[in-house]
Amino acid sequence: MKKLILLALVGLAAQLVDGALGMGYGVTSTTMLVLVGLSPALASASVHLAEIGTTLASGASHWKLGNTDWRLVLRLGVPGAIGAFAGATVLSRLSTEAAEPIMAAILGVLGIYILIRFAFRPPRVATIRTSPHGHKLLVPLGLVGGFVDATGGGGWGPVSTTTLLGAGRTAPRTVVGSVDTSEFLVSVAASLGFLFGLGTAGIDFGIVGALLVGGLIAAPIAAWLVSRLPARVLGVAVGGLILLTNSRTLFKAVGVEGAPRTVGYVVIAVAAAAIVAWTVVQYRRRPTEDVPDAVEPELATTGAEPDRN
Repeated sequence: MKKLILLALVGLAAQLVDGALGMGYGVTSTTMLVLVGLSPALASASVHLAEIGTTLASGASHWKLGNTDWRLVLRLGVPGAIGAFAGATVLSRLSTEAAEPIMAAILGVLGIYILIRFAFRPPRVATIRTSPHGHKLLVPLGLVGGFVDATGGGGWGPVSTTTLLGAGRTAPRTVVGSVDTSEFLVSVAASLGFLFGLGTAGIDFGIVGALLVGGLIAAPIAAWLVSRLPARVLGVAVGGLILLTNSRTLFKAVGVEGAPRTVGYVVIAVAAAAIVAWTVVQYRRRPTEDVPDAVEPELATTGAEPDRN
């Protein structure tokens, strides 16, 4: 019971981050499940099964608050679902010994990317509420994001949200809301891929339920917070946490033991803490650079003709 309560809290915290930042639920939850002993495939399968419920709740909350561009949801989510099914099929056929360091490496890279991205090049703020991007960008982005999400146990947000925010042409709340909503399609496809590849053997539905309950509680809160939290600071903190928690598996895979491993943990923790502290200082000096568009006047709903790119 204590373990399930802890996992529910993990699901709650992960969904708060994901719903406010557009990323974090999968990589955070999967990291914790692998850390407590689940195989990479079962961890990813459990998280994606829970995400069917959490992404549905999150999408509904974002829709009610006007954060969703349905054109973007479909153009990104359908290829994302195809990529996720393919990724789940690949991961289901890898042995645990082979999959564990691969997943840790993927999650570690995502952690580094999120940390650096939000610390040194935070997404620009835009006010356009309808994405101008077309199939040439969204189809390959969805395919790659879905594949990474299924094989890494998370990654839909780090790939999709950061790419669209980095383009700086769509309001952050619209990007986060639409990416979170489209993740429902990705989660369903990934879950089907895992069920076809693994069956239900080994999947602990108690774990799935605990993650789901925590996520359902947090989803409406996170959708409201998306327009109020300093995303830059939160993103850096999440990236540092993901990197630190996956370093154990990476050190083990390359044979780093004893004192060198401890030193490695300390170096990563100190570096991440320093970057978080630096980001907080930068944010306090220029807080308006991280103010979400929800506090800006509604200057535009379309803003520009689609460029089809």
